[in-house]
Amino acid sequence: MKNAVKVIPLGGLGSIGKNITVIEYEEEIIVIDCGMGFPDEQMYGVDLVIPDITYLLQNKNKVKGIFFTHGHEDHIGAVPYILKQMNIPLYGTPLTLGIIENKLQEHGLLTKSECHCVEAGDVIALEQIKVEFVRSTHSIAGACCIAVHTPEGIIFHTGDFKVDYTPVDQKGMDLQRIGELGKEGILLLLADSTNVERKGHSPSEVTIGKTLERLFDNVKGRIIVATFASNIHRIQQIINAAVLYGRKVAFSGRSMENITKVASSLGYLNIPEATLIEGEQIKNYSNDQITIVTTGSQGEPMAALARIAFGKHRSIQIEPNDLFIISASPIPGNDKLVSKVINELYKKGAQVIYKDLEEVHVSGHAYKEELKLMHTLTHPQYFMPVHGEYRHLIHHRNLARQMGMPHDHIFILEDGDVLEVNKVTAGVIGRVRAGNILVDGIGIGDVGNIVLRDRKHLAEEGMLIVVAAIDLETYSIMSGPDIITRGFVYAKDSEDLIEEVKAVANKELEMCLAYQMTEWHILKTSIKKVVEQLLYEKTKRRPTILPIIMEV
Repeated sequence: MKNAVKVIPLGGLGSIGKNITVIEYEEEIIVIDCGMGFPDEQMYGVDLVIPDITYLLQNKNKVKGIFFTHGHEDHIGAVPYILKQMNIPLYGTPLTLGIIENKLQEHGLLTKSECHCVEAGDVIALEQIKVEFVRSTHSIAGACCIAVHTPEGIIFHTGDFKVDYTPVDQKGMDLQRIGELGKEGILLLLADSTNVERKGHSPSEVTIGKTLERLFDNVKGRIIVATFASNIHRIQQIINAAVLYGRKVAFSGRSMENITKVASSLGYLNIPEATLIEGEQIKNYSNDQITIVTTGSQGEPMAALARIAFGKHRSIQIEPNDLFIISASPIPGNDKLVSKVINELYKKGAQVIYKDLEEVHVSGHAYKEELKLMHTLTHPQYFMPVHGEYRHLIHHRNLARQMGMPHDHIFILEDGDVLEVNKVTAGVIGRVRAGNILVDGIGIGDVGNIVLRDRKHLAEEGMLIVVAAIDLETYSIMSGPDIITRGFVYAKDSEDLIEEVKAVANKELEMCLAYQMTEWHILKTSIKKVVEQLLYEKTKRRPTILPIIMEV
């Protein structure tokens, strides 16, 4: 299609996380966000998931920059891994860029990266594209919508947002500018779909401050609050409540310490003098003078809250009269982890407050009425729901239809689909490569489907190793076969079975040697076959069999 804008989601559709969208016009490409995803239960041993950027690598001369809507991991987490593959200028508001720079420093990439700090209202002019940052409200400070001005019209990307009329920092969403852009004419709207199923309007963040002040009243022991390290407004309200009741504040958890340090230095976090103390200073004050703000609201086993709950924290142990407040909702899939931590805290005698008991968390994503407001203000010609599982995208499409948008002007895409749009028409014209790149330790992309399949099989069925040494000159067994098991049976409890395995392996090996079949693959395949058959007959299980044959 001549004179058209290409919109290509490389992540963020059909699942929560890994948000990255490519917008291309002729010889210019801009990227909106570059997030990571969290592994599911089938991704054994995987630390995180990043998007496949093959398309960007193939068109690296066109890529002008990554423009960030805000500083959450699902929007910025993949940046260090992407910058190791290609150097791209980065654009974001001060807190967003501050968090990114902290990440880049950890990866040794800060000096190699071109970072541009912007403010809401700024416009970055490229040759044919202009990128405008429009102030938004979300569960992190410095969030913006991004308006991409192209010769064909405006592509408006909401990023994650909610319409909070009373934000903690008193910097409300720039609804006036969004309305002005709507009057100019928005060609395509890309809007957050996460909470489209929720009716009404999301509560304001300031309601949490009132709840915290009430909960802090008359607490005799320490108050430990777990929340997202990036939720600076929530942390500010915790600090405000602590100051109101004359408490000192200590931060616990590496990400909490890093992000609050960045936020304080940039003026996003206001901590009165002498309120903040280091972790080792906690013992210098009575329990009713202490508030600890910690990571681990999702029940992560290695985060500070879980380590406190299970008695593994190096400096914080549960004491009588401690009050724990979990100021977050479990991300889908984390419910069991959070319940495990809550149960353990109760077992240790702590008092625990969480969302089911008190209003200690509000969502940072727009409910249905806020999404309707966004559609009304932008009044786009075309619409593409983003940031959500497939059901969220469908519900958002239905909402747009209810508001009068023609069904053929709404596009439900999958990662990798290429949407071309201009003033006259729009349509999906094909696909580019997209998907998951798995990060395991320092390995990027070296864990694929075959490795995951093997890990799954090992996790479910276990492993049995047959070790033997042979003499190829005399065609005889010098030692073994010895049997080693991992995750299959405990050898001492299954001695009869192990002896049977030894016997069949020995018999098969002797037969192969008698016929002078000494090729390694024949020996290993023969042993593996008879052992697998025996184990299935005896146990109805199929562990991974690893024959190891050594020549003496």
